[in-house]
Amino acid sequence: MIQIMNKHRFLSFLVVGVLLLNSCNQFLDINTNPNFPERAAPSAMLPGIIGNGAQQYFFGLLWSAHFVQNVAGRVANNGRDQFFLTNLANPFNDSYFRAASNIPPMIQTAQREGSPYYVGAGKTMMALILGHLTDLHGDIPYSQAFQGGANYTPEYDTQEQIYAALQRLLDEAIVEFNKPASANLRPLSDRGADIFYNGNVANWKRLAFSLKARHLNHLSKKAMLYNPNDILRFLDSGITSNAQDAQLQFNLTQDALTNGWGTRRNNMASVSFGRFFIDMLNGRNMRAGSTNVLDPRMRIIAPGNRGGLANGQGESAATSSLATDFYGVYNSRTTFPPTPPDTAAWYARNDGVLLIVTNAEMRFIEAEAAFRAGNRMRAYTAYIAGITAHCNKLGVPAAALAEYLRSASVAQSAGDLQLRDIMQQKYIATFLHPETWVDMRRMDFSADVYTGFAQPFNPNRDLQGQFPRRFLPGQMELLYNPVNANREFQGNTNFIGIIPMWWDRP
Repeated sequence: MIQIMNKHRFLSFLVVGVLLLNSCNQFLDINTNPNFPERAAPSAMLPGIIGNGAQQYFFGLLWSAHFVQNVAGRVANNGRDQFFLTNLANPFNDSYFRAASNIPPMIQTAQREGSPYYVGAGKTMMALILGHLTDLHGDIPYSQAFQGGANYTPEYDTQEQIYAALQRLLDEAIVEFNKPASANLRPLSDRGADIFYNGNVANWKRLAFSLKARHLNHLSKKAMLYNPNDILRFLDSGITSNAQDAQLQFNLTQDALTNGWGTRRNNMASVSFGRFFIDMLNGRNMRAGSTNVLDPRMRIIAPGNRGGLANGQGESAATSSLATDFYGVYNSRTTFPPTPPDTAAWYARNDGVLLIVTNAEMRFIEAEAAFRAGNRMRAYTAYIAGITAHCNKLGVPAAALAEYLRSASVAQSAGDLQLRDIMQQKYIATFLHPETWVDMRRMDFSADVYTGFAQPFNPNRDLQGQFPRRFLPGQMELLYNPVNANREFQGNTNFIGIIPMWWDRP
């Protein structure tokens, strides 16, 4: 009897509650402004996802560019030069909180309203962001991430699981991009949302295929997983011209919108070009007989620079001729060569571009995959195409490019081509790009591949004579998620930086 009374009492409360809820909804409707919807449109979210996602490349490069000796500190004993690793706030935090965290709600809204191209763009960006982050840190949260207050301590997925998830995300994105335009309520070009491709869905699909090829190529040490023919197949559907490059174009309207490497932001005032990188451009670290070959990209990338700085050494009287030989990344003098006049280093232009996925990178991936597959002719054709693509990107004159391609710095036939030729030219073409550190780890920083590459002056002894293999766990993770952040290392915290990642082991 008591149960029956309670049941009727509950039903009475339920009816009253529904009536009150309806009344409240009607009352609250007067405070709903149709001009400012509570749920942002996908076109309002995508620009921030792209911009913030791409920006993580810059944050990571502030350290990894020193590891691969693209740049060197202008003051002796620079900690980044010498591998004194620290737990960084970024790019780990921003990859989740400023970039990727907006992707699930954008995808949900796009699915609800019927805009599959935004679903595809969201999944492609998730793969791009997480792919970069796992290549910096190894294991990272994914399956339990993006739950907000429901889970502040997500477990980490293994890098192997992340790599499988990347391929699934990109496959799912391609399915969305294959849907007809008539199936989309909202075009990707809506309100200037697509700051990569201005609504060109075909280029987004090419980007997805290119990312599939990039991440499969990272598995070159995994004999059971690496299949160069799969990589070549994806490349056939990927980026094939410079016009299809995924890049972030900067502008001069606001200081915050200018190039992170540029003079206005002044992030690179404390560094110079690394000597190893400059010695690639002047021929000292290239093929035999190329010592006197000057790469035509030299005057565009590093105008006025004759020598670069050895990592860890810094500027001092011992480096000699500082007034004419060593300049920072922002140097725009024209002492070498004297003509034509250069006005700015290409990568330091305030209104320049941040390169994310390029035709040049894809051609060198193609060259490596074809070389490993035993297809020397395709490898050589792609190798030459990679050099050409990068030179064209920088604006190298056609005559200077043709002369360089005939020089001793470049393999002259398919039979003459070696893996080190491919990787050396890719190193130049991916200057200030995170793929350079991935490649050098895959090649075990070998001086047989990267001629002249060596440890910096006075490297951190904790790394036991090795080069950095990963970033340390994210700074905030140590405060709020320490158990999961350190689980991969099983207490071996002193040597985290030299523990190879999953793809970095056979």
